[in-house]
Amino acid sequence: MNLSGVLFFPVTPFDAEGRLAEEALAEHIGRGLEHGPGGVFAACGTGEFSALSEAEHERVIRVAADVVGGRVPLFAGAGGPLGAALSQARAAREAGADGLLLMPPYLAQGPGHGFRAYVEAVAAELPVIVYQRGSVVLEPEAVVELAGVPGVIGLKDGLGDIDRMQRTVLAVRETHPDFLFFNGLPTAELTMPAYRGIGVELYSSAVFAFAPEIAKAYLNGDERLLTEFYAPLVRLRGKVPGYAVALVKAGVRLRGLDAGPVRPPLVDVTDEHLAELEALIKTGLELAAS
Repeated sequence: MNLSGVLFFPVTPFDAEGRLAEEALAEHIGRGLEHGPGGVFAACGTGEFSALSEAEHERVIRVAADVVGGRVPLFAGAGGPLGAALSQARAAREAGADGLLLMPPYLAQGPGHGFRAYVEAVAAELPVIVYQRGSVVLEPEAVVELAGVPGVIGLKDGLGDIDRMQRTVLAVRETHPDFLFFNGLPTAELTMPAYRGIGVELYSSAVFAFAPEIAKAYLNGDERLLTEFYAPLVRLRGKVPGYAVALVKAGVRLRGLDAGPVRPPLVDVTDEHLAELEALIKTGLELAAS
């Protein structure tokens, strides 16, 4: 599967009554596509996967598939309890998704072969990228085994352990040279120099969802953005748990699209922090345009 450049993880808009806002979602994805992402990942972490009902999840993927129209690969979030993950996977397949980003199982942890069985079951429905984060912490040998499972095409790393990732990349590419690796940290641009150093070029960009101009400028080599935009954004993100999502949604609103609030247990950005974000976006856009 051809994935390249910046990967777009759209938010999931809600209306004033808290319902899924499908028209706003379609507009949001359409705006992002104008900036040429390498793929669209709908109903994933930034899209508040954990807050969506199965019916909402299916609608998000159907809207995304209609807008994307095959122009780039479309991935859907799936995960949690096995039954829910399989239901999400089947719905995503029927809606026209090309693959899945597989979130960690819910609460229960078993031995390595148990997790492999979980992945195998879901990968039988659609190609899977395994998301390493939370309870899913994989040794290189485990990733080599998963790379041999039919339908498992990649690993997205949300841990940030460069030593572990270096050993994993080297081990997997000995036998599976086409296996995909992704930097999946919340503000991946800040760590991309380190990931590129170990051969991981793909990354998910939260910033692309609200300021694709900034994300593309960084991709094209504007290193000023690291110190003037991304580092302050990371500091702001660290002030409140859940801001990795709430700031993105606030950024979408600041750029002129009403994406509504985040759902509990996340909380919306305070007025003070919203002002900081607005100033950062202004700085980033000025740098990207210069």
